[in-house]
Amino acid sequence: MHIVFLESLGVCECVISQLCEPLKKAGHTITYYPDRNEEEEVLIERGHKADIIVVSNIPLRKHFLDHCPNLKMISVAFTGLDHIDLETCRQRGITVRNAAGYSTHAVAELAIGMMIAVYRKIVGGDAITRLGGDRKNFLGTELHQKTLGIIGTGAIGYQVARLGLAFGCRVIAYNRTPRELENIRMVDKNTLLQEADIISLHIPLTPETKDFIGEAEFKLMQPHAILINTARGPIVNKKALHEALRKSKIAGAAVDVYDQEPPLPGNYELLNAPNLLMLPHIGYATKEAFAERVKIVVRNIEEWLQ
Repeated sequence: MHIVFLESLGVCECVISQLCEPLKKAGHTITYYPDRNEEEEVLIERGHKADIIVVSNIPLRKHFLDHCPNLKMISVAFTGLDHIDLETCRQRGITVRNAAGYSTHAVAELAIGMMIAVYRKIVGGDAITRLGGDRKNFLGTELHQKTLGIIGTGAIGYQVARLGLAFGCRVIAYNRTPRELENIRMVDKNTLLQEADIISLHIPLTPETKDFIGEAEFKLMQPHAILINTARGPIVNKKALHEALRKSKIAGAAVDVYDQEPPLPGNYELLNAPNLLMLPHIGYATKEAFAERVKIVVRNIEEWLQ
């Protein structure tokens, strides 16, 4: 089998080479590209002879797949699969495996960090200090004894809940599939939106979850509530979020995900939204997570070959 790493996975080639040594000994060939290039024609040139492709979050659409006639398996170095044309893969019999669990702690820790950053105005405080300012009359807010609402209690959502409990939060959660979790009160969606001081999103992007948080949902939230999105951008309606912040329907928000990958264009609507912390999609990006995901990617290939 010809295995092609379409891009760098944030680790040195020597690490990938070492992990792939058993595959090479079994007679498989490995091609590794050390840069990230999202131009489809470049991707086709790199992958058109591949039997197995490794990719992170670069979109692979029908046009690309149609130019890879030998393709049998895609090992995705990412948790979500919404950037892969799964329908074409299904029709062609192409197996698609994700790197489930590699970034659970990375994303969960960032979600908590975003909550603290919004509550304590850490980014603004840094800027004020560098400009020679002081606290004046600013008072922050504590996580302790706040009601933390988790939407989606998969691995990441559950880890955020556990961290919230450690900070002394009361944790409530909504999950589309009912489940019982220790020290967490399961509620319906509307109850969570009405009761939570902090709402943290941890659901996948599907046709059913697009615009899962929109104008109607913001109306249910408390005016002091904050929203955290480390899941997928389109889960929150962008226009509704901007309006909710502009009209102080909620107190603030922090987002690490958008309806497109950063860099964002200069006229992107949320860039001028008040009380919004914006990050360039870094939730999954830690040294530890990247080391783990390349192991999962190679293991998924080995298991599929067996």
